[in-house]
Amino acid sequence: MKLLDIGILSELSGAPPSTLRYYEEIGLIQSVARNGLRRQFDTLVVTQLALISMGKMAGFSLADIKGMFAKDGTPQLPRAELHLRADALDEQIRDLTRLRDALRHVADCPAETHMECPKFKRLMEFASRSAGARK
Repeated sequence: MKLLDIGILSELSGAPPSTLRYYEEIGLIQSVARNGLRRQFDTLVVTQLALISMGKMAGFSLADIKGMFAKDGTPQLPRAELHLRADALDEQIRDLTRLRDALRHVADCPAETHMECPKFKRLMEFASRSAGARK
């Protein structure tokens, strides 16, 4: 079994050693040996860190992500939850796309003032509805 020193794992994953130590402390990853005081990790941890990064990007908490690994560190991804998260991202993308398009229109709008621009008024209505939905 090839082992990776915490410094090498940090370089490969882009995660600082402090993050790797924290992930180990909360049980997301496990070191398998020590070389002096330096933690050594199995190469499987590189995959785990990529999945952790992806999970964080998708909005999962570290506790959620921890539940996506078996005791031996192999991934056990909850497909139904991933579908729900992907659906939520699709909705967020649609909303952000509408917002981007409206902002570009308002920036280029030939109306005398923004308050005379119908699209700007719709943007304000959308923003009000969105803020109310988040409460």
